[in-house]
Amino acid sequence: MKVDSTELGKYIKEIRGTFESSLKALVDIPSVSVDPEHKADVERCAQFGAELLRSIGAKATVVPTQGHPAVMGELIKDPNCPTVALYHHLDVQPADADEWKSPPFDMTVDNGIYSGRGSTDDKGPALTGLYAVLWASRHNLPLNFKFIWELEEEIGSRSFASFLKSNKDHLQADSVLVSDTIWISRDCPAIPYGLRGLQGMLLRLKTGVKDVHSGLAGGLARNPIGELCQLIADLYDARTGKVKIPGFYDSVRPSSQTELSNFQKSGFTVDGFIKSHELSSVRTQDPLEAVQRIWSQPTFELHGITGGYSGPGIKTIVPYQAEAKISMRLVPDQDPAKIMELVTSFVKKLNADVEVIPQDSLRPYLGDLSGRFAQAACTAMTEAFGKQPAFVREGGSIGAAVTMHEVLKAPVIFLGLSLPEHGYHSVNECYDWQQASGGIKMLAHYFCELCN
Repeated sequence: MKVDSTELGKYIKEIRGTFESSLKALVDIPSVSVDPEHKADVERCAQFGAELLRSIGAKATVVPTQGHPAVMGELIKDPNCPTVALYHHLDVQPADADEWKSPPFDMTVDNGIYSGRGSTDDKGPALTGLYAVLWASRHNLPLNFKFIWELEEEIGSRSFASFLKSNKDHLQADSVLVSDTIWISRDCPAIPYGLRGLQGMLLRLKTGVKDVHSGLAGGLARNPIGELCQLIADLYDARTGKVKIPGFYDSVRPSSQTELSNFQKSGFTVDGFIKSHELSSVRTQDPLEAVQRIWSQPTFELHGITGGYSGPGIKTIVPYQAEAKISMRLVPDQDPAKIMELVTSFVKKLNADVEVIPQDSLRPYLGDLSGRFAQAACTAMTEAFGKQPAFVREGGSIGAAVTMHEVLKAPVIFLGLSLPEHGYHSVNECYDWQQASGGIKMLAHYFCELCN
């Protein structure tokens, strides 16, 4: 099937007001899944998500899970037609309003830029998909659509596997479409076929029951913050990022020459990356090494250390406890459980008193960059944005992608729309109409490609 570009353009123009009002209503709900105080907001977001699905004629159900609810919907034209499942998540990261230029949960619109927490990750792309499906439905495309909207993605999709298995028959599809990934830049569209996994952990050390005077006890009392700093330095080299844990790299699958060639042709530049992420410097200026570091190599990152005194000036105490927050991004074929065993064993060897507490765990994913669906995605993105997309891996993690591939036995295609400057997980997160309108156009072409 072919897309009538004039008619599609008219539809996109007409739907803009509805898109913007729906996105504001959705972003204004502080669906912060990690914070128990926002449990009611997450539930409210799920209910509103179901209402949005019903507004385009889909059946929708809010499904309770052991954690936060999930939303599933369907728009069935003919059971004999192919079925596309669209996955998105409606939960968001926390946001400190004091750090934002505008209220994070009161979306502002400024010349086609939508600022607010969750606008690009992943509520904006979710609505982009929704209104592309509405276009397909109005034009009677011979496709069925199912919706899988999660509200625990930002906390590791803890209940997603059980939800998916329990509702497998209702959610079965011929392919799965995910729009929660990022382009290289506005001028360099990208289709990822791989995602890194994740293993989080806390390192905790307690050496007393209270802070003590550094003059009376300093020199004899152990300093847990200092010991954790020493331990972390033994776990990885902060200057190079090299992980020192024995066996950590043993299972890493080397990138193929085809992959490396695609990485080099992707349009990635170190200077562009630095500008988009507002960094002052990075670990390498070599583009190929840089993309491997963020796409196909594992990492060890220290997110924070707590303990002791953090107010103004100096309080002369020796703290009695400290905690380090750490995560590792993993790549094929690293197994999170095995990596956790290696870390725990090495930590206990270095400092037996440190408690190692595993946190969220996600497996890496590697799909197929060839085949019918990948070609349809490439054609659709080229038609919509006028540029050939690069096939890349992505450094982030989407645990649900692995689960859907395994449970639904369907290929997973990533057609993301977010840009580096949109600020995933950062302050002043935003999305924009240029990407949203282009995304509706792209998905319309993609759906038509699947009908051929």
